[in-house]
Amino acid sequence: MAVPVIIDVPHKLGQTGARERLKSRIGELGGHMPGGVGQVRHSWPSENEIALEISAMGQNIPARLEVLDNVVRVHVSLPPMLAYFSGIIGAAVREQGTKLLT
Repeated sequence: MAVPVIIDVPHKLGQTGARERLKSRIGELGGHMPGGVGQVRHSWPSENEIALEISAMGQNIPARLEVLDNVVRVHVSLPPMLAYFSGIIGAAVREQGTKLLT
């Protein structure tokens, strides 16, 4: 059973600025994720939400990014094999997400 993890990545761009930054740098997303990401597919179900399908370490990991005024809230459903590393993954996502937004 998947383990839900929520990670807040703070920013000072405002919602519009963060959304535009993500749109312009979405192709870099895989390079900012920990653990040897093989592929990242994305779509925008709404103006301030990105749906992701991440392939990493032989696993498919669904994720969703909510673009808010002062944070990008990352919702990840970790497979049981990766849930043990949720703390490490969360810290790495926060660190790399901050780099992506600056």
